[in-house]
Amino acid sequence: MPPPMLEITAVSRTYASGGEPLTVLREVTLVVQSGEFVAIMGASGSGKSTLMNIIGCLDKASGGTYHIRGVDVATLGGDALAALRRDTFGFIFQRYNLMSDLTAVENAEVPAVYRGMPKTERAARASDLLRELGLGDRLQHPPSQLSGGQQQRVSIARALMNGGPVILADEPTGALDSKGGKEVMAILEKLHGQGHTIILVTHDSDIAAYAHRIVRITDGRVTADEPQKHEEADRAALAGEKEVVAGQGGAVLSESLMMALRSLLHNRMRTLLTMLGIIIGVASVIALMAIGNGAKQDVLERIQAMGTDLLTVMRGPPAVRASAVVVTSFLPEDLPSISRVPGVAMSVPETALSSLLRFGEQDMMVTVVGSGEDFPLVHDWPPQAGVFFSAEHVKRYAQVVVLGQTAATNLFPADMNPLGRYVLIGNAPFLVIGVLSTKGLTPRGDDMDNSAWMPYTTAGARVFGQRFFNSFVVRVTPGADMGVVQTELHALLMKRHRKEDFNIRNMADTIATANETQNTLTYLLAAVAVISLVVGGIGVMNIMLVSVTERTREIGIRMAIGARGFDVLFQFLTEAVMVCLIGGLAGVVAGVGGGLAASSIAGWRVIFTAAPVIIAFGCAFLTGIVFGYLPARKAAHLDPIEALARD
Repeated sequence: MPPPMLEITAVSRTYASGGEPLTVLREVTLVVQSGEFVAIMGASGSGKSTLMNIIGCLDKASGGTYHIRGVDVATLGGDALAALRRDTFGFIFQRYNLMSDLTAVENAEVPAVYRGMPKTERAARASDLLRELGLGDRLQHPPSQLSGGQQQRVSIARALMNGGPVILADEPTGALDSKGGKEVMAILEKLHGQGHTIILVTHDSDIAAYAHRIVRITDGRVTADEPQKHEEADRAALAGEKEVVAGQGGAVLSESLMMALRSLLHNRMRTLLTMLGIIIGVASVIALMAIGNGAKQDVLERIQAMGTDLLTVMRGPPAVRASAVVVTSFLPEDLPSISRVPGVAMSVPETALSSLLRFGEQDMMVTVVGSGEDFPLVHDWPPQAGVFFSAEHVKRYAQVVVLGQTAATNLFPADMNPLGRYVLIGNAPFLVIGVLSTKGLTPRGDDMDNSAWMPYTTAGARVFGQRFFNSFVVRVTPGADMGVVQTELHALLMKRHRKEDFNIRNMADTIATANETQNTLTYLLAAVAVISLVVGGIGVMNIMLVSVTERTREIGIRMAIGARGFDVLFQFLTEAVMVCLIGGLAGVVAGVGGGLAASSIAGWRVIFTAAPVIIAFGCAFLTGIVFGYLPARKAAHLDPIEALARD
């Protein structure tokens, strides 16, 4: 024998009211077989509506058990409960609970959206149901253009949309006149004759008389369960459930897009103000990036026109890594000849090697540089404290060292002056005579301040174990032709070395550094512009929270007719994303227009590229997701009962 359709055993429901527990249902036991017509009667406040909500899986019992077709409801999760509300139950509410911005046929077809029925099929079924209920000429009318009785018929059509076997009617005639009430009850009798299980909540004995069984409830307890005499009609065990085509995701997406468009159009001014922050943010990113790219190009072109005043002479043939070919031809003897080249203001040798630097129990890896006394002048890098080593230090192989800011900060305590202290490099002690000012990072991201400098003579003898240098850095006299100096220097080295075992670099490295600097500035401008997107996102979140509050009742209706929490979340998230996407498109247009206007009015050079447009539009999309998620999550976690009770 199959289990009963519904079986409630010793169910209680207690609410916390003002800190005190309020028990609404007390040990209620009720069994409803498939195909029955049951009326639950009771005075206002007796608990009949609470019992109906528990039966319809809108509320949960505080105690006892509830089985649907033998399945314990307490073991089901949120999605499974939504599936029961969608496929097993059809709700008819006293206040109709139709969505005001949908037509009659659209209201009727909503449950099928969450079941995955294709648009054409659900529209056809909804239209057929409404015609059967006498609303064939009112299909495209919104609820505001329907009478109370007609609205209740739409509600009945919605309850029948998914072919659920159980119809739950909560005071279905309470808001109707006597004629409308009789028409609705006639429809319920017809549905019962077709095999539906009807559970009716009412306080009216005349309405309860239509049922075949009356359950009376008083003060939360069942006080009577009385069968009524009616002529039985042959009924199917179930009310002919419809086979549905799978594809819930696409149906929900389509419904979400339509709802989003309706909401945006319904609140045009609010939508425009919400989009304004997104439009400004996207437009700022595109316009400022274009202006920044133009400024960068201007700077690079000016550098190329002016040249640089530094030449770096590296050991090793051109286009060959020095480590690949051992070259030892850069010797101290080359220094006087290089200094005599016309146009050379000064030059210093440089050899760098990573080494361990130690003070007390603190040690760290630094770049040890062997150089000459003119290093600060060549690189515009003066000491911040103390002095740089002198020509005398170089001449007598003095064991002195000058530290970079990073090395000094990490090696010595904050309250200790490094000057006059001895540090170990390798196994040799070196006296700290100076600390250079901060220089920062190289274009490759290396910390230039994490270094230590010593005379090249000392470095070769004590640290590197070699006399030759890795490179020379030459500073050109102001006003001298860089190309001529480079040519003269090349000729000198070819004469001395008799082969091209070196390479000279000038403009490229400087341009690369300038390029990095300009990129940083451009990205900084973009970062400032992105702040507008964040502000716009906060505006989107606020408006969506307002929208959730305004449409709380709509959310409750959707949950009651089968929407899962994910469906509600996706619906509101789609709306937030759509606001941001439309705002993003408008921002792209405004950004391009703003950049062109800046070029035309101020004479600035602007260069548009695809990357900022893609990034800005992508940020707008992410803004919709990130800032729309919280309101959407709030909507998805609303309690259906509380949502339905909200005006």
